[in-house]
Amino acid sequence: MALHDEIARRRTFAVIAHPDAGKTTLTEKLLLFGGAIHVAGAVKSNKIKKGATSDFMEIERQRGISVATAVMGFEYAGCKINILDTPGHEDFAEDTYRTLTAVDSVIIVIDGAKGVEAQTRKLMEVCRMRKTPVIVFINKLDRPSKEPFDLLDEVEKELHIRVRPLAFPISNGPTFKGVYNLYEKSLSLFTSDEKQTADASTVEIRDLQAPALAEHIGAKFAEQLRQDVELVEGVYDAFDREAYLRGELAPVFFGSAVNNFGVRELLECFVRIAPAPRPAPTETRTVEPQEGKMTGFVFKIHANMDPNHRDRIAFLKICSGTFERNKNYLHVRSGKQMKFSSPTAFMAEKKSVIDTAYPGDIVGLHDTGNFKIGDTFTEGEPLKFTGIPSFAPEQFRYIENADPMKFKQLAKGIDQLMDEGVAQLFTSSLNGRKIIGTVGALQFEVIQYRLEHEYNASCRWEPISIYKACWIESDNASQLADFKKRKHTNMAVDKHGRDVFLADTSYALALAQENFKDIRFSFASEF
Repeated sequence: MALHDEIARRRTFAVIAHPDAGKTTLTEKLLLFGGAIHVAGAVKSNKIKKGATSDFMEIERQRGISVATAVMGFEYAGCKINILDTPGHEDFAEDTYRTLTAVDSVIIVIDGAKGVEAQTRKLMEVCRMRKTPVIVFINKLDRPSKEPFDLLDEVEKELHIRVRPLAFPISNGPTFKGVYNLYEKSLSLFTSDEKQTADASTVEIRDLQAPALAEHIGAKFAEQLRQDVELVEGVYDAFDREAYLRGELAPVFFGSAVNNFGVRELLECFVRIAPAPRPAPTETRTVEPQEGKMTGFVFKIHANMDPNHRDRIAFLKICSGTFERNKNYLHVRSGKQMKFSSPTAFMAEKKSVIDTAYPGDIVGLHDTGNFKIGDTFTEGEPLKFTGIPSFAPEQFRYIENADPMKFKQLAKGIDQLMDEGVAQLFTSSLNGRKIIGTVGALQFEVIQYRLEHEYNASCRWEPISIYKACWIESDNASQLADFKKRKHTNMAVDKHGRDVFLADTSYALALAQENFKDIRFSFASEF
């Protein structure tokens, strides 16, 4: 198959949502319809033996939440689909923001009873900044939910995007009958004992006035559906794919992921309308997927995907050309040529070695500590992809070794976990103590848990009062030296040796910015 054919059949997208909206459950059902798994798992794995495929870390299974992005690929209707299931919890938002740099479109999951929540708004901002096309899936209609038209209005108002329903629910809660597919003009009726498999009955009803409709769902619901569909067609413009691809219009689907309602409609429409891999910006030019030479960037590093082997995997998004096993590529940051004997494709923690990969694919590269997030691989051109964010942490604690016999294990564990981008490490210039900064408090628990279970190292946390960490640089060398001398007690260096000012109050920060005009203070750094 020619390169442009391979590109045209790729669909790489992320599933994002507020915690507990049903994101991981929806991912499971998409895998089920794609034939990648045969029985869907439940996220709450304490109640059921089979855990969700994408929640493969031990701590995720215990907590019933996703803490790291999982990558899964499968074939469906002639397309190669790559799903990235992201953490919803805001303490892990940084992983999600970085994942959004590696996808071409997004499915946002919204809880039908709760509507649009805070984390969803934040994630939509990131999509808007990157003009990423979004599809909205309103979930949990098997429970009492808000009225569909109220939900559509709320999505428009809260997420600042025009909507167009492509499926419409028939009632909700205990009387939920199914979903009418406006895109295909067909009715899907599911029986709830088919929750865990992909067998479902679909009735094709082209004409909503046909008496067959009432036979299937009852006269009352049939009349309601006719009125709703008439209102949808009257109020909303016809679906415009170009507006969707520009990120200006969001198609909306309704359903219940846990009961399999509406998932097939979403997947079939997604395969048709979602974009193939898109051009990627670099500091010097824009890379087109059809270019003959391979380019790609690392957007995530995950340590210990297999705790038995202490391995680290770098997730490489292919942006152009064909990636080949055992071929030399330039690691731009180090200037070294590297080749990979066992690049892998993913199914959450299950991996299989691949010979080739195409734009849109995510490839796992074994990493012995050489790679960082944001690293670029090319066939010789010195490119650097842009827009991979790293945010200033908001919570800080000293990390101390709780077991002097395990000093080496702790040092290695901290080193590798920081490379993943889960948190940031600062070394105090005053006393050399190590300070960990995170976006949310839950990260400290995850770090402690993973150090213990994956590196056999124990740590304890000690409080420290820091308001903000900001990276400082200046063209005025004498003023920079003077600043570092005066603020010696508040200075630190990050993992990459850059100067960081740890302001203990907002007043101290404002004063420093006012008194040292030639110094640039930045609160986010790109990798």
